[in-house]
Amino acid sequence: MKSTARVVVIGGGIAGCSTLYHLTQEGWSDVVLVERDELTSGTTWHSAAQVTNFGMNQTMIGLKSHSIALYQELAGDPDYPINYHHGDGGIRLANTRAQMDGYAHFTSVAKGMDVNFEVIDAEECARRHPLISTDNLIGGLWDPLDGDIDPAQLCQALARRARKAGAEVYRNTAVTGLSQHKDHSWTVHTEKGDIDCEIVVNACGYRVNEVASMMGVQHPVTSMEHQYFLTEEIPAIKEASHRMPLLRCPISDYYCRQEKNGLLVGFYEQDCKTWGMDGIDPKFVNALCPDDLDRVTDVLEGAFARMPALMETGIHTVVNGPITYTIDGAPLVGRIPGKRNAFCIIGLRAGIGEGGGHGWLLAQQIVHGEACYDTWCIDPRRFTGHANTELTALKAVEDYQNEFRFHFPHEHRPAGRPAKTTPLTPILASEGAEFTVVNGWERMDYVKPTADFNETHGYYFNETFDLVAAEIKAVQTRVGLTEVSGFNRFELSGADLRPFLDRMFCGRITAKAGRVGLGYLLNHQGNVKGEATIANLPDGRVWYGSAAASEYHDMDWLTQNIRQGEDVQIHSLTNAHTILVLAGPLAREVLCEVSRGNWSAQAFPWLSVRNAFIGFAPAVVMSVSFSGELAYEIHVPNAQLYAAYLALRKAGAQHGLTLFGARAVDSMRVEKGYRHWKADLITEFDPIESALDRFVHLAKGDFIGKTALEARLETGPRRTFVTLALDCTHAPAQPGDSVLQNGKVVGTVTSADWGHRTGKNIAMAFVVPNLTGDLEVEVIGQPIRATVADPCLYDPQNHRPKS
Repeated sequence: MKSTARVVVIGGGIAGCSTLYHLTQEGWSDVVLVERDELTSGTTWHSAAQVTNFGMNQTMIGLKSHSIALYQELAGDPDYPINYHHGDGGIRLANTRAQMDGYAHFTSVAKGMDVNFEVIDAEECARRHPLISTDNLIGGLWDPLDGDIDPAQLCQALARRARKAGAEVYRNTAVTGLSQHKDHSWTVHTEKGDIDCEIVVNACGYRVNEVASMMGVQHPVTSMEHQYFLTEEIPAIKEASHRMPLLRCPISDYYCRQEKNGLLVGFYEQDCKTWGMDGIDPKFVNALCPDDLDRVTDVLEGAFARMPALMETGIHTVVNGPITYTIDGAPLVGRIPGKRNAFCIIGLRAGIGEGGGHGWLLAQQIVHGEACYDTWCIDPRRFTGHANTELTALKAVEDYQNEFRFHFPHEHRPAGRPAKTTPLTPILASEGAEFTVVNGWERMDYVKPTADFNETHGYYFNETFDLVAAEIKAVQTRVGLTEVSGFNRFELSGADLRPFLDRMFCGRITAKAGRVGLGYLLNHQGNVKGEATIANLPDGRVWYGSAAASEYHDMDWLTQNIRQGEDVQIHSLTNAHTILVLAGPLAREVLCEVSRGNWSAQAFPWLSVRNAFIGFAPAVVMSVSFSGELAYEIHVPNAQLYAAYLALRKAGAQHGLTLFGARAVDSMRVEKGYRHWKADLITEFDPIESALDRFVHLAKGDFIGKTALEARLETGPRRTFVTLALDCTHAPAQPGDSVLQNGKVVGTVTSADWGHRTGKNIAMAFVVPNLTGDLEVEVIGQPIRATVADPCLYDPQNHRPKS
């Protein structure tokens, strides 16, 4: 066994084999895979092994498309062909109009990735799958490339190719420990000796946290027992002239695919069970859980009703094995939070179908620092300290119970809530607040008119439309108050802080005391990595502020770019403070009544910051606005948050102060052309393509990504960021919807909302450069006329925040 390697991948299932293979494809051959038993001896061997192209966003569709293309190539290898039933087709059923609307949206999302889905009616579903009934069925989504593959052959084929490229695979080699050294390299301790390496990858399936504990971390991954059975031969299948399409049924929570001349039928029962919560037997290898068909009786009855042929055949084999789930159902593929040179590819509940793409994107991150797609939707750092085992288990059960039911816009399911709260959460709830969730934080979304108010989740404007309009009107004409929980906040210090910040941002960041600046951080490819404000407090403290979701992401990026010997310290205040936003033309009057000092536009102009008291509560106040109105961000220690809130409510009463929520903020920020991180700001595009030219100063000294950005400018833009006005009033566009010209996809929507102050249906999008002529945006699958609009549709001169 080698004693040194560049990368050691731990785990020999689809995740590990795919990562190893793709590392060799990126040019790294000094890579090793270690497996405690035989390859595929964990979850992979008993996988139902379906290979679909369906995904909830374009990154997921892209990695699945890569998987399909790779598996086709492997199946056609004359030296080592594998069994892959490609292109059998698959149907996702629906019995509600809202589900069908969702399928129309996902068809548009896929179209932007050159993937063609089809929305079909109930009769066409039955024509393509003659074993199903059309009772209680409206239609479905057809994926022509759906299929299934032999999981063991797949992993062996990937390992074989990796070996041919120079990689090594050590079976029956259990990892016993991990040691990290001062230079951030690792030693992987195994039963057969040690391997010194630069990078470690955790690809350990349901044993993920056994290896994680060796690093001193814990991942939000748990396992669920999952059952399927194989039927005896079904005459209708044997006699058919084609293979049966795959079927996924959110109505009855089951799926099925053809297996020889019978069916493989799997269940997502409501009475489901977690597995391995109290540890896993070391001898659990190539093993299954005890059969428990009584648990799936209700689901089975639904499957019988949908597919009567199941009642006329016997059960050949029952399989009940563990599959892994994360806290939101999507995998964790990327850098391990808080660790250097450590990556993971875990929580792959649909590992076989997606694993080729996940390994592909992870190998790119390891070798190049970034992947070809923005990978935030699978980034392990999208969860922070709240993501413990107990919460993960609650969410895993909920996701399992809703396996084929996608989330509607603004839908937040109840399991594991509330995970993160502030002292104001119950107060706002008592005043009628409905909450959204941001990185686990409960954040006020809007105020309900009555306690029994319920929103209809779907793709059309709904009952909240007028509520949000009223909140915005109050902010525009009087004054409003909201809480922004979880905002990422770091306090920066050190003798080398200013040159460090100058190197991190692509533009000039003010160092003037009492002033706030906005800037953008680039990655080494010259694309947008992050967005942050730098607030220079008059007492000499410097605060870095960014999106709530970015807490772990930004801490990693900043700390990893502190040079050896550089005097820079970073201290997180994210969980210690909360923001109260006071916004509207009367905001200054309210602030003057609760805080001493001169708050005039001359004494405290736009983009100012100072220490103050709100009543007797200490605070840091910034004159910044995400709404486009005169506004103040009031940063308050959580211990005094309620006191500050009471003072503002009391002072605001005579000025007509009302509460407003995140949905109102989102509408107003779209009118202003302000961006959301990981929606409109992604690693696939540079700041010029992202229409952030005014924040880039190439004439300044060196900064991260400068060389790459200058090279990009020589070749011209790949995309252009634009604001579009849509010619419809019934529904907004959704992120991922396609922008069309003459029926051809020319762009993708990133954010969209109704602008209540402008009376416009607005979408933001990346489109191909130099577009002229008419455009359309697909809204719930229908092309809607769209025109390129001004980037800022409300108060373009920015008079109101400066008033």
